[in-house]
Amino acid sequence: MQEMKPIKEGKVREIYDNGDSLIMVATDRISCFDVILNNVVSKKGTVLTQMSKFWFNLTKDILPNHMLSTDVKDMPEFFQQEKFDGNSMKCRKLNMIPVECIVRGYITGSGWASYQKTGEVCGIRLPEGLQESDKLPEPIYTPSTKAEIGDHDENISFEQSIAHLEKYYPGKGKEYAEKIRDYTIALYKKCAEYAASRGIIIADTKFEFGLDENGNIVLGDEMLTPDSSRFWPAEGYEPGHGQPSFDKQFARDWLKANPGNDWTLPQEIVDKTISKYLQAYEMLTGEKLA
Repeated sequence: MQEMKPIKEGKVREIYDNGDSLIMVATDRISCFDVILNNVVSKKGTVLTQMSKFWFNLTKDILPNHMLSTDVKDMPEFFQQEKFDGNSMKCRKLNMIPVECIVRGYITGSGWASYQKTGEVCGIRLPEGLQESDKLPEPIYTPSTKAEIGDHDENISFEQSIAHLEKYYPGKGKEYAEKIRDYTIALYKKCAEYAASRGIIIADTKFEFGLDENGNIVLGDEMLTPDSSRFWPAEGYEPGHGQPSFDKQFARDWLKANPGNDWTLPQEIVDKTISKYLQAYEMLTGEKLA
């Protein structure tokens, strides 16, 4: 069996070159505050991959995506090991568009902090009198530039996103900026409405898009996972304060409360974290994780 090495390793994911396709593996690593923790959260990678698969299938009518298969039998022999089963996705190769497409349907996190100071989020003026976690009248699109590893992404206005893309795709900046904005809002609206019917609020999320060999825009990366989105339980939702969420909040809260933690979580916090991920998966898909 030929050993394969990732061509790119992120904090959580590894990407392998498979000739005319890529294999994306979501590992069981967990990162908080841009640091990879010493713990492994078993099954987390499988939840991320299977959740992306679910959403990719749900949104094919809006635009195509890069998923080819999540069955390791469709991948080189190297991936037919237990550690890759369920958490690996074979994908089309795309020329990725260098903008993170963030959409916010509710006001929370850095958006809430900014609104309290200026009444705006990423340069977008919002109605007065909003409370923390309020639903916005309409979802807002707040793109950012993708930073190199170690740097922070930078929020930009829609106009700046046109100029940014024009540098990479002369004569196409405006067209691509408008298309990815419109796709982002359309994807969010469809998925947020679906999630609401399953008892989950999608407060915000981010998408990434790429171009295929014919210059068509294709949805890439991961989609609507607890790593790239804020999911809140609809039950008990009330504006005026932060909401409990289906993600790494347990882990973040524990790390904040226990300085000198050496980036290592107690097992009970790890267990609570994965149970949140599993609960979100089961509520959204209506299925237990295989």
